[in-house]
Amino acid sequence: MNWAMIADILQIIFADIILSGDNALVIGMAAAGLAPELRRRAIFIGMMMAAGLRIVFAVLASYLLAFEGILLIGGLLLAWVCWRFYNDLREFNSTPEAVDGETESTGDKQGSSFARALFTILVADVSMSIDNVVAVAAIARDNTMLLVFGLALAITFMALFASLIMRVMLRFRWLSYMGLFFLVYLTAMMLYDGVNELNLLAVFL
Repeated sequence: MNWAMIADILQIIFADIILSGDNALVIGMAAAGLAPELRRRAIFIGMMMAAGLRIVFAVLASYLLAFEGILLIGGLLLAWVCWRFYNDLREFNSTPEAVDGETESTGDKQGSSFARALFTILVADVSMSIDNVVAVAAIARDNTMLLVFGLALAITFMALFASLIMRVMLRFRWLSYMGLFFLVYLTAMMLYDGVNELNLLAVFL
C-alpha cells in the first residue's frame, strides 16, 4: 500500500463521515417525529433504502460523474426535503410529550405519519446517495476496491449515527432546528456546486 492509496482512503473516510452523517441526520430527524413503536422500523427501512441506493449509484458511478447537472438535481431534491422537515418540525415540536415520551395518536394518523416520514427519507436518500457516491467515486477513480470500501463504510456510519441522532433529538427537541439549519447549509452548497458545474451564473450575468 503506497502513500497515494493511504491518502485516498483517508479522503474517503472523511467524505463518508460528513455525507453519511448527513443521511443519518435526516433518518434520525424523520424517525424522531414518529410514534415510539414506529421509530426503529423507520430507521431500519431508511438505512436499507440508503444502502440500496448507494449500491445502485455505485454501479452507475461512471455515468453519474459524466452527467452534468447531477449535483443541481440533488440540491433541488434536498431543498424539498428541508421544506418538508420545516413543516414536520413545527408539528413535532408543538406536540406535548406524554408520559415516558410517548404521544397519543390513532392508527390512521400513525400510518400516515410513517408513510410521510419514509417518503421524506427516500427523497433525501436519493439526493445524499448521489452526493456520497459521486464524492467517493471521484476519489477512488478506477479503483473498484476503494469504491466498495467507501460504500461499506458509508452504510456502517449511517447505522451508527441514525439511532444516536434520534435519541438526542427526542431529549433536546430544539436541536432538531439546528439539524435543519445544517441541512439548509448543505443544500445551499450543493446547489452552488451544481450551478457552477453548469456555469449558469455566466449565463445570467
